[in-house]
Amino acid sequence: MMTTTPGSTPPVCSYEGSDYQSQFWDNANRRYEDAVETVAIDCLFNQGGHLLLELGAGAGRLTKRYKGWERIVLLDYSRTQLQQARQRLGDSDTYVYVAADIYKLPFVNGLFDGATMIRTLHHMADAPQTMQSIRRVMAEDSLFLLEFANKRNLKSIFRWFLRRQAWNPFSPEQVEFVELNYNFHPKTILETLKQSGFINSQSLGVSLFRSDWFKNHVKHENLVKWDARLQDKKPFKVLTPSIFTLNRTTGPSGKPEPGSFFACPICSLALPEAKATQVCPGCSHEWQYSEGIYEFRINPEQ
Repeated sequence: MMTTTPGSTPPVCSYEGSDYQSQFWDNANRRYEDAVETVAIDCLFNQGGHLLLELGAGAGRLTKRYKGWERIVLLDYSRTQLQQARQRLGDSDTYVYVAADIYKLPFVNGLFDGATMIRTLHHMADAPQTMQSIRRVMAEDSLFLLEFANKRNLKSIFRWFLRRQAWNPFSPEQVEFVELNYNFHPKTILETLKQSGFINSQSLGVSLFRSDWFKNHVKHENLVKWDARLQDKKPFKVLTPSIFTLNRTTGPSGKPEPGSFFACPICSLALPEAKATQVCPGCSHEWQYSEGIYEFRINPEQ
């Protein structure tokens, strides 16, 4: 895992060259986490729509679980991850693969009527800037499914009381427990969403039994069933390591001009969806398109 700082944006966590899907999911005893995340998605995000932005899409593990969408844009900073997603999902008009920085989203204002960001915010050093960037590209009255790592989870509370960790799980600030890996307080995230132009409609607590002991001693189907029953129940929903929130945009949004899709991350000039390398008429920067992937990272070599 590497970090980079493209231009003036905060540091970015890159999985370039990583076989994250295989190492973290396929071969690492995370069948339980994968299953209960699907339960939460099915519960919160089953409306469908025209154009969905999947932020931090990785290798496309969750893409097919977003049902009822005409088109899905898979965005990730790692080209390697997008190549793996393309191998998994194939080439069709349904999927658009974009390598870009979430802080510098390469789309015109108000383009998407839905967005998701799962297991990605915990790599973002500046949560308010992240939310503002996402809000800009979303249409009025559109839906945003956000998952974040909860610092106020049961394990961290016990560790803090036993003095096995220095940071306070009840304090509002985010904590960086490993480089570019952050946990957040739920109230702080909800307030950040509100200030960025979203209103929260529902939240679920996910992965309450995220422990090797449970996964090794309790039948998988039972763990998933118990988790599903408790995701919306207090006090359990506020003590889980992962929280899913469904949010709706508030206030006016910009409306894209007909035929516009992308926006230059450097000068913000609108660009079409061309399936070809484009030179921006505004700043003359060349944005590559190769192997089915749009390249909109400002400093991809870093």
